[in-house]
Amino acid sequence: MTMSEERLFRFSRPEWLNSAWVRNAGVYAAGAFFSLAFYTLLDSAVWSHSPLNASDVHIHFVDWLPFIFSTLGMLIINSVEKARLSSESFSYSGSGVAWKARVVLFLGFACLAGGMAGGVTVFVLKYVVKDVGFPALRMGVENLVANGLVGLSAVVLWISQNMEDEYSYNLAL
Repeated sequence: MTMSEERLFRFSRPEWLNSAWVRNAGVYAAGAFFSLAFYTLLDSAVWSHSPLNASDVHIHFVDWLPFIFSTLGMLIINSVEKARLSSESFSYSGSGVAWKARVVLFLGFACLAGGMAGGVTVFVLKYVVKDVGFPALRMGVENLVANGLVGLSAVVLWISQNMEDEYSYNLAL
């Protein structure tokens, strides 16, 4: 089988995409997205209990739950190595490694999607149905933004961690 028959797409990836610099930039960008998400939700919670909030709507634990589930999903997704999704090796926790990795990855994406769906649910039930106006509606929007940034952070971190760099070795005895 030739090289052109093994590829899915006609165009190959650029070589600069395989550098360690791009991988590190992706990891740092994912960290920046996550820290921005945490800051956004924390800012919303602090503003909620300040004298500037003239409404009776406040941030409680229910508002933090979607963020917690999104973060848990991000941690689960990024704990699975890409190589484990297609390998059937007996050297790593017995047989069925790919199946186990796919199940764990599915659970991670389910937590991430559940966190985002929970954020939308909290936004609709707490802010839209009760017809809360700005500036108090900003707390619900910030909750959605925080969950979206955690999802973006998970995707960027997954892609950057599983990039192949130019110094990968295949050693076999």
